[in-house]
Amino acid sequence: MKILLGLVLVGLGGVELARADLKLPVLKTPGQVYSNVTVLSVTATDVHFTHDQGVANAKLRDLEPELQKRFNYNAGKAAEAAGKPAAANAAFGREVASQKPAPRPAAAGATPADRDVEMAVSSLSAKSVKGQPAPKLEVEKWLTKQPNTQGKFVLVDFWATWCGPCRQSIPHLNALAKKFGDRLVFVGLSNETEAQVAAMKNPKIDYAVAVDTQARMLKALEVKGIPHAIIIDPAGIVRFEGHPNYLTEAGVTSLLRKYGK
Repeated sequence: MKILLGLVLVGLGGVELARADLKLPVLKTPGQVYSNVTVLSVTATDVHFTHDQGVANAKLRDLEPELQKRFNYNAGKAAEAAGKPAAANAAFGREVASQKPAPRPAAAGATPADRDVEMAVSSLSAKSVKGQPAPKLEVEKWLTKQPNTQGKFVLVDFWATWCGPCRQSIPHLNALAKKFGDRLVFVGLSNETEAQVAAMKNPKIDYAVAVDTQARMLKALEVKGIPHAIIIDPAGIVRFEGHPNYLTEAGVTSLLRKYGK
């Protein structure tokens, strides 16, 4: 979620910027330099932004003093806010649920299965590629065993550990993976480092996880807000795109039936 991120976190001790599109040529953190930065929101602890390789966040405590001052960093408030992750995640979940748009009406004459297949999303934070060949799934490192995708559908979920809506959607994806894992390969792909992903213990992810700090597939799809998921059929064509919360058991069932071999 792009601007929603700032709207939710303001009420949790953060400060929303007067300009949500504040741009910086570079943003430096220990061991990392981000270019072409567009700030989305600032909380008591973090700054969330897009950059030339995707989306990311950084701790205010790790920024240069000039930026800390610009973002009103206060160590005391940051420590207080850091102790409220459960409340933050709950707020994210409520906001996502309240903002979920209604599906588009099905075409005239569509069968129930056709309506399920739609699982339509009325807005995207990425380039629309539904019905088109998917970009190559490029992985820097698998953090789990590499799954066999030969002859199977593949769901790729673009996510990050700092993204509340992403974490909220993981149990839903776990449940779908448990039901459809024999035909649909689930992959959680983050452009964070291996260490950042490994540090997240909750919620537990029950499907394949990989990282690509170069964010090659993310950039090819022009993803500007996460979570964002796509389902690719065995022929390499994208059959679903959008927030993973739009995925339903009935919809996935009929999608597999319609586009499977």
